[in-house]
Amino acid sequence: MEIERPQSSEAPFAVPAPDVPWVTIVHNDPVNLMSYVSYVFQSYFGYSKDKAHQLMLDVHHKGRAVVSSGSREEMERDVQAMHGYGLWATLQQDR
Repeated sequence: MEIERPQSSEAPFAVPAPDVPWVTIVHNDPVNLMSYVSYVFQSYFGYSKDKAHQLMLDVHHKGRAVVSSGSREEMERDVQAMHGYGLWATLQQDR
């Protein structure tokens, strides 16, 4: 016995929207030294000393800084790496 399915002009599955970029955010904390935060940004992300220093100052003065962007999977990896260094980090979709 054959099952009859209604005809539809729509695809059977919704096509996912392109992946909106995600960002890794490092938050200020009262534990880590500013020099250590700069060191982490240089070591892990490969940022120049000046770029790492500027991001560290954003974390310190603004309370947070976006340190990387990309796919959700990449940002999950970066957040885990920051946690491994003892930094407080989260990810969110970029706006």
